[in-house]
Order: sequence, then structure tokens, then C-alpha cells
Amino acid sequence: MNTLTEERTSAQGRGRFRSAARRTPGRPSIVCGAALLLALAGAAVLGPLLWPYDHVAQDRTAMLVPPGGEHWLGTSRLGEDLLAQCLQGLRKSLVIGLLVAVLSTTLSAAVGLAAGYLGRWVDRCLMWGVDMLLILPPFLVAAVLSPLLRERSWLYMVLVLALFQWMLTARVVRARTVALRQREFVTAAHHMGAPTLWIMRRHLLPHLVPLLVIDCTLHVGAAILGEAGLSYFGFGIQPPDVSLGTLVATGSGSALTYPWAFLAPVGFLVVTVSAVGLLGEGLRRALEEGRGGSNED
Repeated sequence: MNTLTEERTSAQGRGRFRSAARRTPGRPSIVCGAALLLALAGAAVLGPLLWPYDHVAQDRTAMLVPPGGEHWLGTSRLGEDLLAQCLQGLRKSLVIGLLVAVLSTTLSAAVGLAAGYLGRWVDRCLMWGVDMLLILPPFLVAAVLSPLLRERSWLYMVLVLALFQWMLTARVVRARTVALRQREFVTAAHHMGAPTLWIMRRHLLPHLVPLLVIDCTLHVGAAILGEAGLSYFGFGIQPPDVSLGTLVATGSGSALTYPWAFLAPVGFLVVTVSAVGLLGEGLRRALEEGRGGSNED
């Protein structure tokens, strides 16, 4: 009976994924978003290796050169090649976005599952902590912590960003878990003496994976924008390291006189966040239609 319940739960999860996957190729938003994101990731990884200019190399004879044949996106006020800098900044922003998304989604899944399934004082304590974090302004907290983290690794900024991106998803996961724990397969596993962690991992988590995948995708774009905002105001990535946020901040002073120094990193930032948004929105709609199709079946 235990094996039958487990197989039924897995089959329901696979059915939703198959139903959503059948709709995925026909969605322009998913195709465009995934293609753009893969192209950007490939450029961020391979570009610095193939492009002849280093992002920290300064050419005093080619300062603020407009886009052309030698420097495709022009140069900065210190003679640095903007394409090399944008590729390096894109790599750092993508890494930060992925790390923040994975950390925040993992935290929201753990807290939401524990609060929704265990209930009682565990639920009250965890949701109280979620409410306390929701009322704190993230930017103000980052600004206060910035002097303490300025000389430390940028990974500390990843932790700060992840700390303020999981609360709303945790509430959604909790609500979904509360509904799932009343289902027959969960009740049967509980009465058969299955461990709590085993029930959450084998019976509840498979039903939450689609929600968490979409949440993780959307968190990438939010984290990239958050890092760009913090770096723009001097609270994020610190020189000599670069990200899209630091490049936007550096080029903003020349936005009217030498616009390419500002528009180049802004263009990379807009395209990256748009690609992530297209992919996440397409996955969300495909999953909703897949859930409807599986319910009809």
C-alpha cells in the first residue's frame, strides 16, 4: 500500500510535467526567453575568452571612443573596452542571480513545508518570522549592512539579497501544503508511521516542484535587478570587480554627453531581465494549462 501511494503521487507529478511540457514548444515567450537567456549565458562564459580585450585593460589613447569596428560598443572614460566590461559584468550578475534564486527558493520551500505540515507552534513561530521580515525595508537593511560587508566577499551580498526574497513564496508553499496534508495519500502515509521528513520529501514536495521552479526562475531577474540597484548606489559589488549595476553607475555620469557608456550596460541589463521574465511567465502559463488538463483527465 505504501508503494502504491508513492507511485500514485509520482504519477500525478509526472502527469503535470508532461502536460506542461507538451505546451512548452508552442509558447513563443518560453522559446524567446530561453533562447535569449542561453545566448546571454554563452556570451558571458565564452565572450571574455574570445574577445581580444580584457575588461580591466585601459587604453589612454582610446578614451570615450564611440562604437565602431575596433570597439563594438565603444570605450569608457578610462579607455576600457565596454563590450569586455559588459560581458564580465553580465557573468557576475547572472551568477549572483542564480545563487540568490536557488537560496531563496530553497529557504521558502523548507519554511513553507515545515509550517504547513507541522502546524501548531511551529507554524506560528515561522509565520511570525516571515511577517517580521516582510515589514523590514530590504534596501535600508542592505545600506546599514554595507559598511560591514564592504571589505568582504560579494557572497555576503548574495546572502543579504536571498534573505529578503523568500517570504511571499513561503506563504504560498505553506498554503499549498495545508491543502495537501488533507489528501488521502498523505493521511495514509502518516497513519502507517512514515517519518515526517519522508512524507514531506516524497509526497508533498513533488506537488510543489512546479511552483518552486517558476519561483526560482522569476527570482533570477529580481535578484539581478536588486544587485544592480545596490551596486548603483555603492552598496553592492565593489571595484575592481564589475557587474552590470556598477557599469550603469559608472556610465550614468556620461549618459548625455557620451551615451554609449551608459546605454551599453543598460541594454544588457534590460535584455537579461526581460529574457528571464519571458521564460518565467511562459512556464507559469504552461503549468496552469497543464494543471487544468491533468484535472480534466
